[in-house]
Amino acid sequence: MITYALYCQIRSLRKEQQLRISQIARQLKLHRDTVRHWLKHEYHQPQRPLRRSKLDPHKPLIKGWLEHHDLSAQQVLQRLQAQGVPIGYTMVREYVNLVRPRPIKAFLSLHFAPGECLQVDWGSCGMITIGSTRRRLSFFVAVLCYSRMLYVEFTLGQSQEQFLSCHENAFRFFKGVPARVMVDNCKTAVLSHPFGMPAQFNPRYLDFANHYGFEIRACGVRQAHEKGRVENAVKFIKQNFLRGLELPPWAALNPAARHWLETIANVRLHGQTHKTPLELFPEEQLKLKPMSGQVYDLATVRTLPVNSRFRVLFETNRYSVPAHLAGATIVAKIHPDKLAFYHQDQSVAEHARSYERHRDFELPDHARPLLEQRLKARDQHLLHRFLALSPQAPDYYEQLQQRRLNARHHIQKILALLEIYGAERLIRALQDAHDYKAYSCEYVANILEQRARALPEPGALHLTRASDLLELDLPQPDLSIYDRDENNSHPA
Repeated sequence: MITYALYCQIRSLRKEQQLRISQIARQLKLHRDTVRHWLKHEYHQPQRPLRRSKLDPHKPLIKGWLEHHDLSAQQVLQRLQAQGVPIGYTMVREYVNLVRPRPIKAFLSLHFAPGECLQVDWGSCGMITIGSTRRRLSFFVAVLCYSRMLYVEFTLGQSQEQFLSCHENAFRFFKGVPARVMVDNCKTAVLSHPFGMPAQFNPRYLDFANHYGFEIRACGVRQAHEKGRVENAVKFIKQNFLRGLELPPWAALNPAARHWLETIANVRLHGQTHKTPLELFPEEQLKLKPMSGQVYDLATVRTLPVNSRFRVLFETNRYSVPAHLAGATIVAKIHPDKLAFYHQDQSVAEHARSYERHRDFELPDHARPLLEQRLKARDQHLLHRFLALSPQAPDYYEQLQQRRLNARHHIQKILALLEIYGAERLIRALQDAHDYKAYSCEYVANILEQRARALPEPGALHLTRASDLLELDLPQPDLSIYDRDENNSHPA
């Protein structure tokens, strides 16, 4: 059994908004058979077994009070208790709600001409994984009020640059700009909106509106019904596109949403217009103003410091700038997809914007001057060490430069031999190599290795005397082979 207030709401949605039974059931979360039943029958109270109540003798009195005064249940209870009636608050509240059902708030139906108004809003739909980071997922919704043509774009934030970029993308999707855009009181659009006073718009958004030639209209505070078309569109996206959807990777999400717009959202039969948005859109598109040919700079501008590692910190990520800017302050232009850094009105770096967290991004050219400087200092240190080895070292180095393409490599290898063989051996080997005019680290290493190689110890000297050769025992020769050869021969 439904309440009388819910019964009145069913009737109102059917009569005033001309909703279908399925739409009413979905909006009020009722079964279609329940809605169909109460559209056919008058409301009646459920038949309950008659049971006497302590409140029965006082009900006529309560009805009289309520007819003359808008009393609350608590005020009715206080009057009864003042007359000495022992009664509880719950019983009084149930009877007051029964005889005086809460009225349904009525709203005017708004009508818009083609191209007159576009309503925009944000929606949220949980989290999505970007790399190793979980980010809050939002979606921007724009609805043309006459045709109900719908545009949706998923983003990883609701910042100023995202807000303006989504507007621009929606204008491109609709191929024109409406006369007015209706927004709620988010800070990217409205800075303040005192009750009964005009809204104070965000200067950035106001400049964007002047560039494209549309008027901004802000809803009243906590009056979301004033932009009911986009509110319903947000619900429709959640219930139709997102419900039961396993979110694809971030790169595939907006293409999937665009396919849904083309195959479902903008070709469905709308419940109020009884036509598809795509049927009514050509009529509305003719009334849209063409987009300005001049590109609007959507970026948000901020000043950011550069740390000692020539990095700029933004949203927990670190982005490199040229090394000589360490400690300086740069101007960052923040776009939805990139970051551009400027110093003294000169562009110094540009990075793709990352929506992961705690990542470090360095362009190779930024660190190269610092690396070259450190390499040069390291080379100077190696050269000083080599020249200090011996008086012959400067002449040896001069010959290395004349005969070898990479003198630094040979100096580095020779100094490495210092750790293995010691200074005394190396100086002697270097002197010998200089005397032999052998200018190479391989020659010096070969000299040191030859001198360090241990030769095998010689064995005892064995001499053979002539008398020892006379005492040798030799076997007697076998002469029988000659006899055999002689017997086997034949006369000619």
